[in-house]
Amino acid sequence: MSPQSVEGRVEELEERVTILEQLPARVDALTLQVVHLRAEMHAGFSAVQTSLREEIRAGDEGLRTEISALREEIRTEIRNGDNAVMSQARLLYEDLVDRLKRIQEGLGLQG
Repeated sequence: MSPQSVEGRVEELEERVTILEQLPARVDALTLQVVHLRAEMHAGFSAVQTSLREEIRAGDEGLRTEISALREEIRTEIRNGDNAVMSQARLLYEDLVDRLKRIQEGLGLQG
């Protein structure tokens, strides 16, 4: 290994110093890029969050509408069932009254 000349060593040191002098600017540029990236990511995440909230609200409203319609449908079915039961009960009552009358007539117990 041959020792370098002083002149060669000085040139090498000058190159290294030049490279080192560029580092602060490069670090500043990189810092700006990171800050810009963070701002973009924050905006992107905020947009996604807002979108998800809107979709959830829309889904909730849709579910509420469906539940309300289903509730009304069930109420209608119950009312219809109640009406059918009451109608059947009336028929049975009228039939019972008619039978009792015939029984009384048959026994000669007219009132």
